[in-house]
Amino acid sequence: MSVFLSNSRLFSSLINPLLLRFLTTSLHLILFFIVLVSWLHKKFRRNGDENHKHSNVSYYKTTLFSSLGLSLFNLTLCFLNLFYWYANGWSDEKILTLSDLAVKTLSWLCLFLFLHVYFSNSKETKYPLVLRLWWGLFFCVSCYCIVTDLLYFEKAKNLSTLFWASDVVSVLMSLVFCFTGVWGGKREDGNTILEEPLLHDRSRNGIESETPAAKGDETVTPYGSAGVYSLFTFSWMSPLIAQGYKKALDLEDVPQLAGLDTTREAFPVLNYKLESYSGGSKRVTAAMLAKGLLFTAWREVAISAICVLIYTLASYVGPYLIDIFVKYLNGSTHFANEGYILVSAFTIAKMFECFAQRHWFFRVQQGGYRARAALVAKIYNKGLTLSCQSKNEHTTGEIINFMAVDAERIGEFGWYMHDPWMVILQVVLALIILYKDLGLASIATLAATVVVMLANVPLGKLQEKFQDGLMKSKDKRMKATSEVLRNMRILKLQAWELQFLSRIQELRIVEAKWLARYLYTSALTSFLFWGAPTFVSVVTFGACVLMGIPLESGKILSALATFRILQEPIYNLPDTIAMIVQTKVSLDRIASFLSRDDLPPDVVEKLPVGSSDIAIEVIDGKFSWDASSSSPTLIDINFRVSRGMRVAVCGMVGSGKSSLLSSVLGEIPKISGTVSLSGTKAYVAQSAWIQSGKIEENILFGKKMDRERYNRVLEACSLNKDLEILPFGDQTLIGERGINMSGGQKQRIQIARALYQDADIYIFDDPFSAVDAHTGTHLFNECIMGILNSKTIIYVTHQVEFLPAADLILVMKEGQIKQAGRYSDILKSGSDFMELVGAHDEALSALDSIITEKSANGEGSSSANAEPVLQRQESKKHGNDNKNEETKGQLVQDEERVKGSVGLSVYWNYITTSYGGLLALFALLAQVAFQVLQIGSNYWMAWATPVSKDEAPPVGSSTLILVYVALSVGSSFCVLGRSLSVVTMTYKTAKILFNKMHLCIFRAPMSFFDSTPSGRILNRASTDQSAVDLSMGIIAQFSFSIIQLLGVVAVMTQVAWQVFIIFIPVVTICILLQRYYIAAARELARLCGVSKAPVIQHFSETLSGAITIRSFDQESRFRDISLRLIDGYSRPKFHTAGAMEWLCLRLDVLSLLTFTCALIFLITLPEGTIDPSIAGLAVTYGLNLNMYQAWVVWNLCFMENKIISVERILQYTSLPSEPPLVIESNRPQSCWPTQGEVNIQDLQVRYGPHLPFVLRGLTCTFFGGKRTGIVGRTGSGKSTLIQTLFRIVEPTVGQILIDGINISAIGLHDLRSKLSIIPQDPTMFEGTVRTNLDPLEEYTDEQIWEALDKCQLGDEVRKKPEKLDFAVSENGENWSVGQRQLVCLGRVLLKKSKVLVLDEATASVDTATDNLIQQTLRNHFCDSTVITIAHRITSVLDSDMVVLLDNGLLKEYETPEKLLVDNSSLFAKLVAEYRLRSSSSVEHLSNLNQ
Repeated sequence: MSVFLSNSRLFSSLINPLLLRFLTTSLHLILFFIVLVSWLHKKFRRNGDENHKHSNVSYYKTTLFSSLGLSLFNLTLCFLNLFYWYANGWSDEKILTLSDLAVKTLSWLCLFLFLHVYFSNSKETKYPLVLRLWWGLFFCVSCYCIVTDLLYFEKAKNLSTLFWASDVVSVLMSLVFCFTGVWGGKREDGNTILEEPLLHDRSRNGIESETPAAKGDETVTPYGSAGVYSLFTFSWMSPLIAQGYKKALDLEDVPQLAGLDTTREAFPVLNYKLESYSGGSKRVTAAMLAKGLLFTAWREVAISAICVLIYTLASYVGPYLIDIFVKYLNGSTHFANEGYILVSAFTIAKMFECFAQRHWFFRVQQGGYRARAALVAKIYNKGLTLSCQSKNEHTTGEIINFMAVDAERIGEFGWYMHDPWMVILQVVLALIILYKDLGLASIATLAATVVVMLANVPLGKLQEKFQDGLMKSKDKRMKATSEVLRNMRILKLQAWELQFLSRIQELRIVEAKWLARYLYTSALTSFLFWGAPTFVSVVTFGACVLMGIPLESGKILSALATFRILQEPIYNLPDTIAMIVQTKVSLDRIASFLSRDDLPPDVVEKLPVGSSDIAIEVIDGKFSWDASSSSPTLIDINFRVSRGMRVAVCGMVGSGKSSLLSSVLGEIPKISGTVSLSGTKAYVAQSAWIQSGKIEENILFGKKMDRERYNRVLEACSLNKDLEILPFGDQTLIGERGINMSGGQKQRIQIARALYQDADIYIFDDPFSAVDAHTGTHLFNECIMGILNSKTIIYVTHQVEFLPAADLILVMKEGQIKQAGRYSDILKSGSDFMELVGAHDEALSALDSIITEKSANGEGSSSANAEPVLQRQESKKHGNDNKNEETKGQLVQDEERVKGSVGLSVYWNYITTSYGGLLALFALLAQVAFQVLQIGSNYWMAWATPVSKDEAPPVGSSTLILVYVALSVGSSFCVLGRSLSVVTMTYKTAKILFNKMHLCIFRAPMSFFDSTPSGRILNRASTDQSAVDLSMGIIAQFSFSIIQLLGVVAVMTQVAWQVFIIFIPVVTICILLQRYYIAAARELARLCGVSKAPVIQHFSETLSGAITIRSFDQESRFRDISLRLIDGYSRPKFHTAGAMEWLCLRLDVLSLLTFTCALIFLITLPEGTIDPSIAGLAVTYGLNLNMYQAWVVWNLCFMENKIISVERILQYTSLPSEPPLVIESNRPQSCWPTQGEVNIQDLQVRYGPHLPFVLRGLTCTFFGGKRTGIVGRTGSGKSTLIQTLFRIVEPTVGQILIDGINISAIGLHDLRSKLSIIPQDPTMFEGTVRTNLDPLEEYTDEQIWEALDKCQLGDEVRKKPEKLDFAVSENGENWSVGQRQLVCLGRVLLKKSKVLVLDEATASVDTATDNLIQQTLRNHFCDSTVITIAHRITSVLDSDMVVLLDNGLLKEYETPEKLLVDNSSLFAKLVAEYRLRSSSSVEHLSNLNQ
């Protein structure tokens, strides 16, 4: 017994509050002593530390302000107790407590000052060890104190609130100090690993920029180094929001991302997981992809899951307490101050709910952006390594959709990720509360909820079906759109643009059918699930009536609040199911793409440099573009190339020359044999691939600038003169696909790029076909024979004159090397090479005969008629010089971005586009009716049920349920009307805006396409159109949320009008906060739109130039550029999410203040002043006040973000249009032109008001029925003259007359449909041979076959089993460039126009085929005006007249005979040069004939 008493006394002393105060006082005196000693120690040892670089310890601000906060907290308690005890007397206990608080205040203040003075600018990497140990001791003592308080309270049933407050705060703050003490490490304000730019501000070629780096590239987001408080309250966003309020944000103002949020760190994680899951195989499944993405963002997923759990638990505290609160208002109290305890419980629960929800939303967005960025990078890498056969299965348009739509959708799935398990938890919690209130009737609730959820199964399947159909039809449309944009020039030249527009509109009609089904299914879903809570409540209350369970207002309000919370997961469930379905579809699509075959890495065996004298060797090679085809593309390929050899490849069109080069590059699938290659390689494609960017960047192509080598390359490629003409020299921006460069300029830039690389092996695919004779000779001599004299070179050529210089010539025919050897050897050994050389000799003989004949006649050098023309030309030259000095801007400008608030006109245009806005008004009225009926039904249940069992109900149970059902059914039908109205308006408006935008795009002048990268247009046709199709219901949602918020406020103010006293200033502050926030948020959203296009454009360029990129081994550099661009898109997205939560958190706190004040008003009103049931109803609605208020702001911000898509589409509905297609009042006769005479008068042309003149005062006449050849150096304006003839470019000054009619005075289609052209860049569309020759379906099969025979393609097409229905792949990739030019020839043979233009029509065919084509044209266009631009002199020699252009000036215009006789003429010099470079081949041939 004595032992027990002794232990009891010991226990009492241990839990004595006086002992605890003494203990904490002593502990804080130790802290004071530690701080004092440390201060003195640093004071005397701080020598030379003043000049060190600014740095501080991690979580420094957190520690600093926590110390100050604790000091102020203890000071507050000290004053409160001082006044309290002064009024109630003193005691030893009170004096000790006061002393304890005073010592704590002083100690924490000293620590604050110590940290501020010595750690704000310190070299310390950690806090002092003794201080960290003290923090650990402080945590132990604080925990001991809180446990002691609990034990003492259990024993004495009483404990001062002061002790509770002091000890609880001490435990929490000690946790903070322990965290900062353990994890606090070095963090410098400059050049830390987190704050260093992840990608330095370098230009695209990898050269460090000379200009200062953009601010956004210098700084890392404050999120990466934010303290606990800053992270908790999103204060790290404050600087950016403040900056956005002061000025319109630009991308350089947005900081770089940090850590795993960057693509550079997130992508390797995803890639590694996918490789580990696939186990070495290339197959990727949707499940693998989902797991990989989940692992990439696992931390965010885990944190958001914890937040969801806290949010869900906290959200049910309110419904649980409502019944108790109503009873309290009715006078039923259980203990003192119960009202204040209830208010505190409501407030704390809502606070946890708000903070958890905000961090849940931010974390899922953060994880989503990370997953999307990693996925886009994976898609990009796949596109870079895709085999040619796989590439044909997925077009550029489809892959753009993978990046722009599917990856975005997968990133947004985070919003719905936790819904499945959250629904289960919410249903369980709801059933617990309902069982407490309504007993067994909760079983009916469970049954009703299960029924509602099961109804999702058929709806989900329907939505999956419709979503899949929608995406597939969208893919087809985007594929067609991408192809049309790429070939818009030929469509306008042929007057086909409206026919191709109608094709896209037909594809859109199919897409719109799926869209309508999807939207109306969503409307039905909305109706069913807005009615779901009503259905559940009716079933539950009906079950109560049937089971005889008494309905009390408190229990009903608790149930209604529960149903309201349960409404969210039930309402979101269809969206969740739809999103799961959509995400699965997107994952399947991307997984299918990622599973496609890559280029096999072992096709070409890489030999070590210097290991042997062999540079290239192919042994028994057998290759095929289509592995499943029975007839290979190349067979029996055997050749060896030693170092330093020059190898020429020649052959007829379609003989396999380009395929042979592809076999060396490893691009064509190898069936058998070996390919060996030693050294680095450079490749020049037949069709020039040019990046958008500066000319200098295109030439350097990732190499550092070596000015001496760079200048030597420019000289060798004859680019210096071009750069002098261009407004910005080599800093001139090249448009997409080199649209503002001539064909020859693009080719020479390509050659310069290859030369600058200084590779070991050079592979040229007919590089001289696109340049004139003079330039071709210069290139061959300076490049092949000059700079590359010691290099290994393989070059394909159709120009026989370049063959003798080769050490080895390979003659290709039908996919085989028919002959191989030196020039003189193979001339004697077979007929194939003789056929090519013979055609060349025939052309030269014709040339010699012309010269000889005219020399014998002794004709003069020029005619009198030509003299005045040249004089007028020279007189105009000086006048044009001034114009040439006008503002010289770049062709490709930055994308237009509207700044400031989105104009109300955008909203008004959207709302009134369909049905004049009547549906919007109807939807608004339906929502008002729904809100009134819904509030009325709840009001009815609260009023018509007693507060307690003792009171009699005002109405019978049947009346109660019937009225409630009637009101609920009415509200559900209002929802149906509202949903149908919104969906109909959305669908109709999307349809109208699509048609308007596409019509304006197709009617835009060619200058628009020249200066606008296709990525920008595709972004609007894909991402923005998707937003208009599916997301613009947000405008209606915003209106509906305002109506709901007003309804909540109306219910609350009816009970406690005093709420208005708080509500009005709170709303004012909310509006001010929203206005402060929206300036930055709006610009961030616009930056998201602007920064997405470069990602798509870069990917599109990469796909089209993948062969060139791989041949230069530049994959890693292009991946780096892609990562930088993806991060450039993620930066504004990430900070948009942060800004949103920054605002919502503050709005939640303000709404919580309103709700808390309303509760306080209710508990302070005298009993009997208000009806407890109605007061409970107000609390029920007030529980969701923060949700409705945040919903309003969230919808407003989301609406402003999405309306930008409408704004961007509306921009394209007001594009400047070309002149009318048809002018009814001035239509030419159907037989026009009868003669075909083209009269050019004082023609001056430039491509834009900010660009220099390209043609400068041309005056001449192309006589009807005659052949006119146009020659001139590359870039002299030849193609521009043709574009002006077709009015692709409108004359700035002067005019062109055809048969006396000014072409500018008639409609474009009347003009272009009467002219024919074979363009410089041959174009074929995806489809069949028939649709490529006759896209308008105007001709019979017999006529098409006749045209194919005339253009030498008949036999080739007959070999195909499908004949005219043989498939043509995207861009005509399964046809050689020469064959594509022959198809273009076939088109004009079908059309048989009076005026025919040949723009380098035979540049990519051999001489023999060229001769046949020229003969065909002479036979079938003998009475037509034929205008020929050609670099082969022999192609224009039989012309009736020759025009020679130089730098946009008409230098010579005469018959070729007269110009040839005058040896001083530029044309004669061109011919002489052509004969000179051809002399070697002629000499060899003549020797053989002897």
